[in-house]
Amino acid sequence: MVLLEAEVRQRLVRTLASAKSQVREVLRARTVLAAADGLANGAIARELGVSVNTVRKWRGRFAALGPDGLRAAARSGRPRAYGHEVRVAIVPTATSVPPHPEATWCHRSIAQKVTGTCFAPISPTQVGRILADLDLKPHKVRGWLTRRDTPDFWQRAAVVCALYLDPPEGAVVLSIDEKTAIAARSRRYPGRPVRPGEPARQEFEYRRHGTASPVAALDVRCGEVLTEVITRNDAVTFTAFLNRIDRVIAPGKEIHVVLDNGSSHTAKHTKAWLAAHPRWHVRWTPPHASWLNQVELFFSALTRKVIRHGDFASRDVLMDKLETYVIGHNKTANPYRWTYEGTPLKAA
Repeated sequence: MVLLEAEVRQRLVRTLASAKSQVREVLRARTVLAAADGLANGAIARELGVSVNTVRKWRGRFAALGPDGLRAAARSGRPRAYGHEVRVAIVPTATSVPPHPEATWCHRSIAQKVTGTCFAPISPTQVGRILADLDLKPHKVRGWLTRRDTPDFWQRAAVVCALYLDPPEGAVVLSIDEKTAIAARSRRYPGRPVRPGEPARQEFEYRRHGTASPVAALDVRCGEVLTEVITRNDAVTFTAFLNRIDRVIAPGKEIHVVLDNGSSHTAKHTKAWLAAHPRWHVRWTPPHASWLNQVELFFSALTRKVIRHGDFASRDVLMDKLETYVIGHNKTANPYRWTYEGTPLKAA
């Protein structure tokens, strides 16, 4: 008979009750509990549907080692076919520049490179295992953008943030930008809607029906957006859009606008127009910091909800859906709240 302390018995009972316990752990716990209740090995074997030798094994392990004896013994496994010198050769190969004209290493090319030096042949599969063990992924490339090291980067960013946080009293604050070349594409074959346990399916092949390029002005105070589809993305078209806004806003009201450094925004024609309209005051985002422009949040939502998985039978259909989305957005528009806590912009 096996004698169990109260704490050990509770531990074994918890193993039986846990939905996360493995079947083999439950079997071993039941074996020991049955032995503690005074059952003979043969009776335990019949009750659990195992051999008597299995019952003897786990009773003996528990008697010798206690609860730790119910764990599976460590296995030596097959010895490594490749020593550390192979790993040492794979790491510098995977982190070096691949041979001309290739731009990215693959498992096969790494295996060929290492095999061709001074080691025994190694398979691409084995190279993959070694790279996975070292958490090296030479086939993956992550893009990034080097910020222009302008001396006034943070000062210009602070000016834009200050406009959002404390807009001038009685003035109109706008965030303006273009989203060019939105493709009007229709899928050649119908998709399949989402099902339980299965995402929606969408055909890869599509037909092109032209593009549309909207320009948008976001009112920072209320979140409403004014858009217009343009045919050319140049300074003349951009200033024509500014003229439209200038006519809509009451005379005498100051207009503060945030612009990025797009060519149509920094052209001489645009700067001359701004100089001729003194009530317009521009805050330029620093180079490579167009994310400071709040209208990009509107474009992001537009892309996710309308464009990315949309199906447009013609350019007119695309423009109609864009206009319908803007109208619906303006009915329930809220301003974005600028914060310094984690995510820079949050909907108010």
